[in-house]
Amino acid sequence: MKEDKEIFILDTSAILTYIEDEEGAEYVENILVTAEKGDVVIYVCFISLTEVFYITMQEKDESEASSRIRLIQSLAVRIEESSESLNLGAGRIKATNSISLADAYIAGLCQELGGVLVHKDPEFEKLSSLIRDYRLPYKTS
Repeated sequence: MKEDKEIFILDTSAILTYIEDEEGAEYVENILVTAEKGDVVIYVCFISLTEVFYITMQEKDESEASSRIRLIQSLAVRIEESSESLNLGAGRIKATNSISLADAYIAGLCQELGGVLVHKDPEFEKLSSLIRDYRLPYKTS
């Protein structure tokens, strides 16, 4: 699957940065606005919805978690569900790198689409030879 526009993949950390208005939120907002205009395409891996939901439920409550999922679904993003090719790509990445399964899926989607991964997760530094990325400012505390 190849788009004729620049492709971005939002990691869970980028989504939470945007929602919680952390440092780097303006970058995520700018690409979302650009996607709304149709100039770029943004994907979110299905597993990021799970991560946003459980992290928010742990830190806040289920109502807020559900609200955040609805917000993500309302954005100019394409939610990419699991597929055989994504499963195998994530499996290859997980088998050869010490990263979480969720991050393997997100990186696998990035590889499959040839997009730029937007994140603030140091774990992706291990994959710099496999994927293109844009690193939001890492949290210092």
